[in-house]
Amino acid sequence: MSTARLFLSDNAAPVHPAVWEAMRKADHADNPYDGDALSAELDARFSALFGRECAALWVATGTAANCLALATMCAPHGGVVCHREAHIEVDEGGAPGFFLHGAKLMLADGEGAKLTPQGVAAVIDPVRNDVHQVQPHALAITQASEYGRSYSPQELAALGAFAKERRLGLHMDGARFANAAAFLGGSAEQAARAAAGPVDSLAFGFIKNGGMGAEAVVLFDPEAASQVRYRRKRAGHLQCKGRYLAAQIIAMLDNDVWLANAAHANAAAAEIASACGERLMHPVEANELFVRLTAAERAMLRTEGFAFYDWGADAARFVTAWSTKDADASALAKAIAAL
Repeated sequence: MSTARLFLSDNAAPVHPAVWEAMRKADHADNPYDGDALSAELDARFSALFGRECAALWVATGTAANCLALATMCAPHGGVVCHREAHIEVDEGGAPGFFLHGAKLMLADGEGAKLTPQGVAAVIDPVRNDVHQVQPHALAITQASEYGRSYSPQELAALGAFAKERRLGLHMDGARFANAAAFLGGSAEQAARAAAGPVDSLAFGFIKNGGMGAEAVVLFDPEAASQVRYRRKRAGHLQCKGRYLAAQIIAMLDNDVWLANAAHANAAAAEIASACGERLMHPVEANELFVRLTAAERAMLRTEGFAFYDWGADAARFVTAWSTKDADASALAKAIAAL
């Protein structure tokens, strides 16, 4: 596998050199848990990035980031509306129910794994306002979505207005937030629309984009951070040497490494997409491609050294990363075009 041209997942990518160097520099005595100097920087760094006051806490996984944030806005007897293809529903092993002490995920439909006000309304409007039915407390969206689609600022604004009208919290799973931001023009604020107020919390992903083992829970209501700190400890996610997680995050924020890495991955995906034509199942708006390929065609690509995941019986998923070689992206594009 080490010699294969990897398009399995951006989780398979190596750690960015800036992250290793930052961790090396952090390798000295400092206060434990989140009392170190680097962890103390996070609030200010993310506030500057998003142009408004916010609080930010490190955790080791995206699942923990999503669930800890959602726990601040959904009671155990409530529900979180998400797309039926959402990561929190399909790929987090029941963690939302565990962290939220039994709260229900309420599944909605939407093209490209994106929610719309109309799609959410179709799920929650039939719910009676009585104790016999689970009441919606929050919405959870993914930026970029599980099918590599990016929410535009207009789409986010519409969801934010809907959530406010219905008194619902709004959480953003940003495992590939950097890729969405790069696609939308490079603005973190635009990709989360934080300054306009619709997003209450964000799981800012770093691991897929060059980090080693650190994600950020960003809370646009700083007062919610105190609750997350207690929940993080109770869930076993308060690491005693937190400075190494903070160092990773700060290294990615410095000099916009997070954005440059994502832009490179997106460019590689765009090059491959240009060779796919009508094989593409979804527009490519981040670093994931879903491509119609027969079993024989997939086997042919694998004989040429390309590693990727099958996506049902007649399709494949390819994911580019910050470390994807230009030559590998070009080779895959040529191989698909030649099928």
